[in-house]
Formats: sequence, structure tokens, C-alpha cells
Amino acid sequence: MFDWIINNIWTIIICAVLIGVVAAIIISMIRKKRKGKSMVCNCGSCGSCPMSGSCHKQ
Repeated sequence: MFDWIINNIWTIIICAVLIGVVAAIIISMIRKKRKGKSMVCNCGSCGSCPMSGSCHKQ
């Protein structure tokens, strides 16, 4: 068992880092959603954006 862990330590570390990054992205999206911010638009000027009607409440 320990031999397998030792042989694959870098794979385990990389997977743990990737899982952490994905978790951070999901948490960030949930926080933005709770604050009522759009997850689609971050440009600030949505007048010419074709999605402006669906991502901002009228």
C-alpha cells in the first residue's frame, strides 16, 4: 500500500490541487449567485451584450 502511494505521490498531489481549484471556483460561483451578481457578465457595460436581458433583472 505504501509503495503505491510513494510511486504515485505526484499524481496524488496534482489531483488534490485540481480538486481544490475546482472547489474554489464552485464556491466563488455560489457566493456570486447569493449576492445576486451575474456569473455570465463581468464586463460592466452590457448595453451591447446579447445576453443583457437574461443576466440582469429589469
